[in-house]
Amino acid sequence: MELSDRQERILEIVKENGPITGEKIAEMLGVTRAALRPDLAVLTMSGFLEAKPRVGYTYRTGRVENRIRRILNQYRVKDLQSIPVVIKENCSIYDAIVTMFMEDTGSIFVVGEDNYLTGVVSRKDFLKTTLGQAEIHKVPISVIMTRMPNIVTTTLDETVVEAVRKIVEHEVDSLPVVKCFIDSESEERYEVVGKVSKTNIARLFLDLACNRTEGV
Repeated sequence: MELSDRQERILEIVKENGPITGEKIAEMLGVTRAALRPDLAVLTMSGFLEAKPRVGYTYRTGRVENRIRRILNQYRVKDLQSIPVVIKENCSIYDAIVTMFMEDTGSIFVVGEDNYLTGVVSRKDFLKTTLGQAEIHKVPISVIMTRMPNIVTTTLDETVVEAVRKIVEHEVDSLPVVKCFIDSESEERYEVVGKVSKTNIARLFLDLACNRTEGV
């Protein structure tokens, strides 16, 4: 796993000053606590740091042999992904809401007539729309969805750590797993082939805790 310059600096600070709070690390780096949160999450889940409530962060000695780090670096998104829920962009908001509850999912991915990714819609989007008293039987989902290129995606071969970083940094519940294609106009198009969510990540950590994951 290749660390960023800021992540390397965080490790140096914790080595020299640990245990140390996230607020103090942010102060020493001259950044906000919120800006530092994704880096701390990656370093903690990768086994470089240990976080203790009301104590702060400490550096893990012998981290190379750390079980969690070793397994996370072996796993790719394709090992964790689940089946995505996909609808067409001309689907009504009402039908999309029904689909969300029938499929028990937090996000739905939207595709165009060519079946390439065009948008994503979440429970929050539906809540805001229904509170606004929109005609949900008539309005298509394309009106309220988040559109490309404002969608954070992942790929089959991306590491689990990188996918977690995106989920934390962008504060989303899941990411569409995509394959990229170049169309006749030389533009990138994305086919949705799966999804990776907080639930997928939680199941991996449960497997780690129960010693059921291969390689433990």
